[in-house]
Amino acid sequence: MKIPAPALAVSAMLAIQLGAALSTHLFDALTPAGAAWLRLSIAAALLMAITRPAIRSIPRRTLLSTVLLGTATGLMTLMFMEAIARIPLGTAVAIEFLGPLGVAAIRSHRRLALIWPALGLVGVVGLTQPWLGELDVAGLLFALAAAVGWGSYIMLTHRVGSQLDGFGGLAISLSVGAVVIAPFGIANAVGGLTPTLAVQSLGLAILVPLLPFTLELLALRRMPIAAFGTLMALEPGIATVLGLAILTQIPNPLQIAGIVLVISAGIGAQQANTSMERQPPGKNSRNEGLEPLFP
Repeated sequence: MKIPAPALAVSAMLAIQLGAALSTHLFDALTPAGAAWLRLSIAAALLMAITRPAIRSIPRRTLLSTVLLGTATGLMTLMFMEAIARIPLGTAVAIEFLGPLGVAAIRSHRRLALIWPALGLVGVVGLTQPWLGELDVAGLLFALAAAVGWGSYIMLTHRVGSQLDGFGGLAISLSVGAVVIAPFGIANAVGGLTPTLAVQSLGLAILVPLLPFTLELLALRRMPIAAFGTLMALEPGIATVLGLAILTQIPNPLQIAGIVLVISAGIGAQQANTSMERQPPGKNSRNEGLEPLFP
C-alpha cells in the first residue's frame, strides 16, 4: 500500500522534532554543542560514504554556495541545540520559525506580507511571556540565531538544489557544517563519549537528518510544493506536543495560543505566496519565479 504524501511529510517533521527531543538526553554527557557536532558528523560520514560526490567536478561557484549552506546548517544546528537546552522545545521551534516567515515576507515584495512575521512575533511573545520575569535570555538569543540560520538555510538550499542533483550537495554541506562547529563541540563530544552514547548518537543521526530528508523527497514527488509548505507550518505544534510527551514541558493556555498564532502565520504566509505565484504573467513582473516559502 502506497503511503499518502501528506503522511510522509508529517512523518519527516515528527522525525526532526523527535530527534531534537531525544537529543536533550545527551546534553549532560556531551553538552549541546557536543551532541550537535556528533550528530552532524555521523550523518555527514554516512552520506559521504553513500553518495561519494565528485567534489573536483563541481564548479567553483556551486561549491562556494554549498560551503555557505554547510556553514548555515552547522550554525543553525548548534544554535538550536543550545536553545532547547534552555527553553521548551515548542517555544524554541516557534522562535526559530520566525526565520522562514521573514524569508516569506522578503520574497513577496509586498508590505502587506509583513503581517505574517508580525503575527508570528506576537505568538512568540505569548509563548515567552517576558513580563513574568522567567524568560531565559540566552535561550531566546540562541533561538533567534537559529531563526537567522533557518532563513539562510532556506535560501541557500534552493540555490544548491538547483545546481546539484541527488544528495551530493547535502553530503558536502553536512560535512562543512560539522567542520564549522567542531571547535565548539568536538572536545566535549569525544571526552564524554561512551559506547552506549555512540550507538544513541548513530540512531539520532539517522533519525535527523537522513530519515526526514528521504521522506521529504518522497513527499515532494507526490504532492504540490505549496501543500508541502503549508504542512510544514505545523512544525511548532508538533514540537510542542513532543515536548509535552517526552520532556514533560507543559504549556499554559497563553503559550498554546501563541503556538496557534505562529502556525496560523506560517499557513497564511505560504498561502499568500501561492496566490501570488498564480497571478497571470505580466501582472506583477517582480513575482515571476517567486519561490515557495519552504523549498
